[in-house]
Amino acid sequence: MEKRELVIVGGGPAGLTAAIYGRRAGLDVLVLEKGMAGGQITITAEIENWPGIPMISGEELARAFREHAEKFSPEFREAEVKKVSIEEAGKKVVATDKGDIEAEAVIIATGASFRKLGCPGEAEFTGRGVSYCAVCDGAFFEDQVIAVVGGGNTAVEEADYLTRFASKVYIIHRRDSFRADRAVVEKAMANPKIEPVWNSVVERIKGTDMVEGIVLKNVKTGETSELPVAGVFVFVGMNPNCDFVKGLVETKDGGWIVTNEMLETSVEGIFAAGDVRDKFLRQVVTAAGDGATAAMAAYSYISEQLHLQKVLFEPERVVSLFYSSIDPEQIKLANEVEKKYAKKVLLIDGYKNKRMCEKLGIGDLPQVAVLNKGSLVKSKAINDAQAIEGLL
Repeated sequence: MEKRELVIVGGGPAGLTAAIYGRRAGLDVLVLEKGMAGGQITITAEIENWPGIPMISGEELARAFREHAEKFSPEFREAEVKKVSIEEAGKKVVATDKGDIEAEAVIIATGASFRKLGCPGEAEFTGRGVSYCAVCDGAFFEDQVIAVVGGGNTAVEEADYLTRFASKVYIIHRRDSFRADRAVVEKAMANPKIEPVWNSVVERIKGTDMVEGIVLKNVKTGETSELPVAGVFVFVGMNPNCDFVKGLVETKDGGWIVTNEMLETSVEGIFAAGDVRDKFLRQVVTAAGDGATAAMAAYSYISEQLHLQKVLFEPERVVSLFYSSIDPEQIKLANEVEKKYAKKVLLIDGYKNKRMCEKLGIGDLPQVAVLNKGSLVKSKAINDAQAIEGLL
């Protein structure tokens, strides 16, 4: 099986930034991306909130990310990851037609995808008037009437962009006010081509060969009406792209991956960065920041694992105290052991290295273990530093 230090799944802003920081830290980095590098920003017309650049297209920014990452020479490989699992030897990444990869650490940076409406006609007319990308398809609706569905920043911004082509843009929203930022809303509402349709949802998308109209339902009155449009652009939220780790890492609220401040997931050695994780703000700048944090956290983790391999598993005899770094009493015990026995006892954070404890067969903490070249000779639960004396 192929072995790598750091495998990054996803080539968007988070993944590419992680590749830059990972390589700068000296790690062997493999980036797996199933499509075009850059992620969702490649289909964004204009980005005006990337610090230092007042205005740039998403495609240009994505290209800059990729070119910057390439300067540090990580390996890029086109592959779709089907599964990440924990094996005795480490993390295993299963990629389509590319073979399995064993990794010291994995960063999940697969982003999120546009959510579907789920109404009749949506699937049938996708590509024939139903779209999820204004940049990709806006030009097809020159001087036509179209509808945008949604009320967040993406929906309102893309509606404003679409007025470059369409003669009129309706924004269909289930509430009576937009969720988008004030500046975004004010700009859109000042556009004479935009008309909001409040308190309404799309019941059906109609047409023959192409979209010809939509059936709307007023959520307050229950009344239905038809609105003739030639196109429907859907921007009603996102879903995380992380089915390949479903059941492996902790998730919440629709599948978003839960992480701590170091972007560690619930599984040791697996990190998450960018839009795929549970977070307050999903923007290019926050994704890039996540990528940097995750890469440096992965570097710290890999360095610690390599160090432990050298000092814990290679020597003929090692006496180690496995303790929990989140238990005040155990931290106190570890400090006493370190003070009393200096270099005679190796301190191991069993909380951070749960997989290592499981592998060695060490249960409840704190425990003192005697190892011989990585094999557990004996272990003993202790409550005070003096109890170690007989094992030295």
